[in-house]
Amino acid sequence: MVSLIATQGTLFDLETVLDYGQSILNVAQELTKSLIEKRTIGTKTIQSQMNRHFHGTAAEGAWQWKDAYEALEVAQILYLRQKGYKLLLESPLTVLLELEKLVALCPTQTRRSEESVQLQQFSTPLPLSFLVAKAGFIQATDLVLEPSAGTGLLAQMAKLQGASLMLNELAPDRSKILRRLFPGTPLFSVNAEQINDYLVGKTQPSVVLMNPPFSASPKINSRNPDATKSHINSALQRLADSGRLVTITANWFSPANPSWRETFLKWQEKARVLMSVGVNGKVYSKHGTQIDTRITVIDKVPADSSEIPCITETLNLPELLALIEQLPQRSSWERSEKVKAAAKAIVVQLPKRITVAQPETVSFLPDDLVVLEYEVIEWMASEGLKDTLYETYRPQRIRIKDALPHPSLLCESAALALVSPPAPTYKPHLPRNIITQGLLSEAQLESVIYAGQAHCEFLSGSYIVDDSWDNVTVAATGEENAVKFRRGWFLGDGTGAGKGRQCAGIILDNWCQERRKAIWVSKSSALIEDARRDWCALGGSEKDIIDLSNIKLGDPIPFTQGILFCTYSTLRSLHNGKSRLKQIVEWAGIGFEGAIAFDECHSMGNAMAQEGKLGMVAASQQGIVGLRLQNALPQARVVYVSATGATKVSNLSYANRLGLWQTGDFPFTSREDFVESIEGGGIPAMEVVARDLKALGLYLARSLSLIKLELKIFLLG
Repeated sequence: MVSLIATQGTLFDLETVLDYGQSILNVAQELTKSLIEKRTIGTKTIQSQMNRHFHGTAAEGAWQWKDAYEALEVAQILYLRQKGYKLLLESPLTVLLELEKLVALCPTQTRRSEESVQLQQFSTPLPLSFLVAKAGFIQATDLVLEPSAGTGLLAQMAKLQGASLMLNELAPDRSKILRRLFPGTPLFSVNAEQINDYLVGKTQPSVVLMNPPFSASPKINSRNPDATKSHINSALQRLADSGRLVTITANWFSPANPSWRETFLKWQEKARVLMSVGVNGKVYSKHGTQIDTRITVIDKVPADSSEIPCITETLNLPELLALIEQLPQRSSWERSEKVKAAAKAIVVQLPKRITVAQPETVSFLPDDLVVLEYEVIEWMASEGLKDTLYETYRPQRIRIKDALPHPSLLCESAALALVSPPAPTYKPHLPRNIITQGLLSEAQLESVIYAGQAHCEFLSGSYIVDDSWDNVTVAATGEENAVKFRRGWFLGDGTGAGKGRQCAGIILDNWCQERRKAIWVSKSSALIEDARRDWCALGGSEKDIIDLSNIKLGDPIPFTQGILFCTYSTLRSLHNGKSRLKQIVEWAGIGFEGAIAFDECHSMGNAMAQEGKLGMVAASQQGIVGLRLQNALPQARVVYVSATGATKVSNLSYANRLGLWQTGDFPFTSREDFVESIEGGGIPAMEVVARDLKALGLYLARSLSLIKLELKIFLLG
């Protein structure tokens, strides 16, 4: 399948189709099972899993042993996520010994890639990571920066203490792994020798844990002995006052070494070196080396003397633990309001790009939330179809306490008015003033309720999505990698009913339930102002709306939360194998469950090739990429928004989350079968589809009523 995709040519290069980060994670998940069961992992086991998940062998060039070793380290992280919290309840020495036993189950890393040699990529062994984090005295209130994050071993140790993270990793493959392992965590890909310059604003971590390259710098072929000093200098500048920096360096980088004595004395002018101690190289034996290293601990507080504690001998890990336990507690660190916000709101500067502000949380969310209560009522059509086109509208099955009617009178087509939606059970979570101040009318709140009701359900059956996100096939029961698609919902309101406000309401409901990533796709870039208006009207901040066009194609999206706005034309854009679609999916992360609002979704019409007057008409690229986004994020809460959604059957060919085909809910085996069958029936057949969707609670379509419309005729001339 991979070679076929590669030779046929798609919107994605081969690297994207494979999804390197996910493939590494898949291998690691299998290896973690051995670690949990205390079984030794042999090279044959790793080789077998790599061949399976990379669709080829190392001999064929499908993967390198460096990739396999990365998967092995990720497996250790996944082990910590399952067993680490309980393990940390034991004594520090017990934890250390258990981690050493765990590492002993893994094979020795004996092979190096050109990249790992050039960038001196020696990850921190798990037992040493534990000691480095322990030396940081990390608390749940800390913001921890790891400037050379590697595969995330140090970061995971900080995460076990409940700290917030900021990560940086220059190597592209390792960045892909980190995005999968730590979704939602700010991740940068810059040279950490200038980390302070890249992280503009007041984003200052309270703790820095680092294991930088000892004597290697990007784009410098020869040895650079100043690399360690540059990394520490920049990280120390970025560290908040009273914060702590713990670094691993080569053993020669010591205050006792005359070559570096002056560097340490200069640091001592603005900070205090608490400890510098050599580490026996045996700790790195499983990483294919036994080089002696050194741990240095620096507090960013004024030093009370020029003396620098230094132990020239190299200690084993239990001896090092005893020394770390004698370290003084960190200086009192009162997190300022700006630094408090840094854990949630990261201000970054993309290289050669404008500064982009990290979205802030809506200020009232923690305090004033209510579960929306309503009364379910019985409904029955009192009369048959009247001799009229439209009926005055009011929600048929619910009455919402304290909700205000829509500012203008609404109506509904007579055919739809004869159909009642089902009685809902879903109750949104919204700020109280949304109801009491009428920020959403009763009809608009009805949309939030039925959208939430639909999103609680999944389409019938399980499916396999191929690596291109193009092909979806029915999966056998229990088939590996099968997914279930969350049901979507369609808002077909006309002008004046406030479709944008309802989209914002649906997103806000999810936001209040901690799903604070959303995607808003619309027809025109100018409509971002409408999105901001509607979001801010419900109490949100303009900063919550992220304009994707301000972020360079191919760069990671550096926001842990927010509403990502893009146009359909931006969504389909592609350049040099980099795609906006891939960029969005990577930002959303594994298991994304937030809302995707396809505003003006008829822009995705003709999502399949069909017969035209002059022959076959190719599927539209916007329709294709819209389907790919839905296939790539099966658990997303999809909302389709269009006033012309049910006028042409081709305008529903993108709406695969409604279950109109292939699921058994409707009598159509495929999208093609649905389009062909309904197209023959014309508008009446589409009306039947709309009625059925409303009866299932999947569709609402209201318009402004013209009952009280006043006309004045002016004669010109």
